[in-house]
Amino acid sequence: MVANPPLKDDVWELYNVDKDFSEADNLAASLPEKLKQLQEVFLQEAIRNHVLPIDDRRSERFNPALAGRPDLMGERKSLTVYDGMTGMMENAFINVKGVHHTITAEIEVSDANASGVIIAQAGYFGGWTLYLKNGRVHHEYNWFALERTNIAAPSALGPGKHTIVYEFIPDEAKPGTGGKSIITIDGKKAVEGHIPKTQPFAFSADEGADVGEDGETNVSPDYKQGDNKFTGHITRVTVEVK
Repeated sequence: MVANPPLKDDVWELYNVDKDFSEADNLAASLPEKLKQLQEVFLQEAIRNHVLPIDDRRSERFNPALAGRPDLMGERKSLTVYDGMTGMMENAFINVKGVHHTITAEIEVSDANASGVIIAQAGYFGGWTLYLKNGRVHHEYNWFALERTNIAAPSALGPGKHTIVYEFIPDEAKPGTGGKSIITIDGKKAVEGHIPKTQPFAFSADEGADVGEDGETNVSPDYKQGDNKFTGHITRVTVEVK
């Protein structure tokens, strides 16, 4: 608010915030010259403080690729993470939202009852998780805690080393698109499903990606919050955007 603008006394009485403390009276029509003056001042300050161009988008601005701003990941298309890396926030993790990507996990299990989370991102109110339950490989996509898509391999893994690949192939090149959900184990397709829609702009403001567990709230109700550590060994997990 401009203090004591150079107006005639009678006009200033209308403009005084002591009389209109909530600025409920719209004076634009009755004071066009003052409106123009204030608009010019705003533009000068906007230029000086580097706020132009003004972006009136809301949720789209969470996604650097859509907002057109620098991304901490830069041009990186692949990220390899390891067991124990937890709490990786979205701006420090590969952006997989609605794009063609793969998650390749190299693991080793000692028996057919291995369980626990291999890798997960975000939590109860939206995210995704790749995990084992009673030896079977699962992937679950959690859409805002309102709709879940879970696919699972038909049989348990045998003891030994395995390479698990999860692939998402989008239906369309647009935010929120659905797509194919595929799990391949040791080079053979194990199961395929379809995710009807995905979260377009952000998973969570405070829950990151975790390897070897799903920290904080659980993406899937298929395992317990705070008790979901992977019982096998994780060599590495590579997330790659195609």
